[in-house]
Formats: sequence, C-alpha cells, structure tokens
Amino acid sequence: MGLFAELRSSISRVSASLFADDSEPKRIGIYGPPNAGKTTLANRIARDWTGDAVGPESHIPHETRRARRKENVEIKRNGKTVNIDIVDTPGVTTKVDYSEFLEHDMEKDEAVRRSREATEGVAEAMHWLREDVDGVIYVLDSTEDPFTQVNTMLIGIIESRDLPVLILANKTDLGESNIQRVSNAFPQHETIPLSALEGENMDEVYEKIAEYFG
Repeated sequence: MGLFAELRSSISRVSASLFADDSEPKRIGIYGPPNAGKTTLANRIARDWTGDAVGPESHIPHETRRARRKENVEIKRNGKTVNIDIVDTPGVTTKVDYSEFLEHDMEKDEAVRRSREATEGVAEAMHWLREDVDGVIYVLDSTEDPFTQVNTMLIGIIESRDLPVLILANKTDLGESNIQRVSNAFPQHETIPLSALEGENMDEVYEKIAEYFG
C-alpha cells in the first residue's frame, strides 16, 4: 500500500504543476544581511505600486524579526506586467548577540528578547528560501564587504534551487559605496545599483523585476 500511496502522491504533484494557474502571484523573497536596506526596499516597492508599506524601518539591526508579506503587487514596465507577493525576510547572519542591541540603549531583558526573536527569524527566512519562494531579490549594502560566509552560502542555496536572483547594490547615496566590489563578489550575476532610501535608479530595478520574474 505504501507504493500505491507514493504513486498517487507523485501523480498529484505532477497534475498540480501541469494545471497550475500562471496568473498566481510569484513569491519573491527579499534577502540579505541585517541592515542592508531590505525593508526600505520592500516599502519603496510597495508604496510605489500599492500605496502601502510592508513594515517599519530602523537603523537598529534585526528590526525585521519575522517575515512580512505584501500580496498582489503589480509592476508594469516596458510592456511587461508581473504580479508578485513581496516577502520581506529577516536579515540572515551566523550569530545574533544580544549585545548588539545593548549598543542601542536597550535594557538587557529587551535585548535578550530581540536576539531570541531575531534568531528564530533567521530560521524562518531559511525555511522560506528552501521551500516557499519563486525568486529572490538579494540586497547588499554597497558600503560593506560582500565577501562573507553568509552571502556566499545564501547565493549558493539560491543557485542550487535554480531560482532567478536579482542582486542589488544598495545605499549608493553614501560616499563609501563601492558597486564594483559587489559586482566582483558575484560575477555570475548581474548587479544593479540603487538607493532604496532615496529612490535612486528604481526605474531600472523595476525593469529588471519585470524581466527576471515576469
């Protein structure tokens, strides 16, 4: 009976893929390290196309500690229309230390609570990446060194799943921005510069979203 059950399950999965509704929004995860500007970008996209925000922005690391989703964002560019659900994920890191929060004048209990939530958020982000997204916008702070273990690992996972990925070099409004360094880190992928905060180069970002995920 186990064999028959497995066959039925396989047939169901194949049938679902054959008759899937292509009009369904694609789930696009916004990934990257903490404080790269992921939520700022998510809010910029959501406000430009729906008038709403996704979540609060902050200079404090790990402000986003749970994935937030904005559904049915329709982007139109150059005759192409793409309907996506934006998934703003927590920043992924190898370790969340509560001392990071103490540096922002928080009480210890609050810092410990936030660090625990941030750690859980990393696990949630990894689950979304492995199971529940159809494409990735990978946001990097162009003032920081992109050659990190976390960035290499995440890009590797994205590539292993054969997901379309758009790499964005954010914070180009800052003097220390180094777009070429981001491009050199992942030469197999196109890198698009932008300032999500200032809205600089968002036209090209939207063109690429329509191209990559349409």
